[in-house]
Amino acid sequence: MISSDVIRGYNDTIILYLLKQGDSYGYEISKKIEELTDGNYLIKETTLYSAFARLQKKEYITSYHGEETNGRRRTYYTITLKGVEYYREKCQEWRLTKDVISIFIEEGI
Repeated sequence: MISSDVIRGYNDTIILYLLKQGDSYGYEISKKIEELTDGNYLIKETTLYSAFARLQKKEYITSYHGEETNGRRRTYYTITLKGVEYYREKCQEWRLTKDVISIFIEEGI
């Protein structure tokens, strides 16, 4: 399992990637992350909702209420054009980060 410390800086990128696929809500996003990583990364609920708040404040995502389920309305999130641009920047940053870190990684250890 991947340590949350290792991936912390890329939670926003992960969330934006999933929202590029379509609008979603917290629980569904956390389950998609778990599924796509074969259970190797489990995002904590507090981490997820902190990221939503941060992304909304920066206008990278917006939210709206969906239909009620068991008496509670779900909050859905959608990526904005500003969010798509930020996602692209983070992808470029990751490519550079990966290239730099790979210099210091020994294979076969």
